[in-house]
Amino acid sequence: MGYNLNVTIDKSSGFCFGVVYAIDMAEDILDNEGHLYCLGDIVHNDEEVERLKAKGLKIIDHEQLHQLHNEKVLIRAHGEAPSTYELALANNLTLIDASCPVVLKLQNRIKNSHDDDEQILIFGKHGHAEVIGLQGQTNGKAIVFQDLAELDHVELPRNITLYSQTTKSVDKFYQIKDELISRGFDLKANDTICRQVSNRYEELEKFVSNYDKIIFVSGKKSSNGKVLYDVCKKHNQESYFISNVEELNPEWFSINDKIGICGATSTPMWLMEKVKLELESL
Repeated sequence: MGYNLNVTIDKSSGFCFGVVYAIDMAEDILDNEGHLYCLGDIVHNDEEVERLKAKGLKIIDHEQLHQLHNEKVLIRAHGEAPSTYELALANNLTLIDASCPVVLKLQNRIKNSHDDDEQILIFGKHGHAEVIGLQGQTNGKAIVFQDLAELDHVELPRNITLYSQTTKSVDKFYQIKDELISRGFDLKANDTICRQVSNRYEELEKFVSNYDKIIFVSGKKSSNGKVLYDVCKKHNQESYFISNVEELNPEWFSINDKIGICGATSTPMWLMEKVKLELESL
C-alpha cells in the first residue's frame, strides 16, 4: 500500500544566477578540455560537486594553488581576495573568473570607497569564502562578526561603516544597524544583500504554508540553506532538512499528504526532482 503523496517543487528554488553562471562556465571548459581546477567547492552542495568531479573538475584549496603552475583555475561565485590574483600572475595561472556580479560590486565598494581611518564592519559568517574575499579587499582590517555580542569587547571608533555578506538575512542586518545607531555610533550602513536571495524568504513563506509537510533540500555547508530552512520551519513546523534522497524518512509522512519541496540557492533542480520521484514512489 502506497502513501499516495501529492508532491510539488517550489518554482523559485534552486540555483541563483551566480551559481548558474559559474557552473555553465565550468561545464563549457570541461566539455572542451576534460579537466579544470576550481578553488574551493564550486557550490556548497556535495551532490552537484560530485557530478562535476565526474566530468573532470578538480577541487583545490589555497595551499594547493601555491603548487600549481600553467593551469586554468576557476574562481567560483563567492569571489576571491586580491592575493589570489597576485598568486595567479606569479604562477602563470589563467583565472576563469566566475565571481558573482553582486559580490564583485560589493568587493569594489569595500575596496574603493573608504578613508584609511574608517573602521569597516562586515556582518558575515567567519571563514566563509565570500567573507574572506571581502576582508581581503581591506588588507584584513575589516572586523567580521556573526553576532553583535562579538563586538562587545572590541574598541570601535565612533565612525564605522557596516556591510553585509550578500546572503545574510535582511531583517537581521537592519536590527544590527538600528542597535549600533542606538549605541551612539556614527554609522554608515550599506545594505549589500542580494535581492535574488532575500526575495526567496518571502516566496518561501508563501510556498510552505500551502503544504502539510516541507522537504528542504540543501548541502550542509550552505549558509543560505540554513537561513532559508529556518524560514520554512518558522512558517511550517513540519519542515525537514535533507541533503540527499537517502535521508528521507517514510515515517515523516501520512497517506495523501500534500508535500512541498524547496531548496537553497546552491541546490540543483535535478536533486529536487530526484527527491520528488522518491517521494512519489513511497
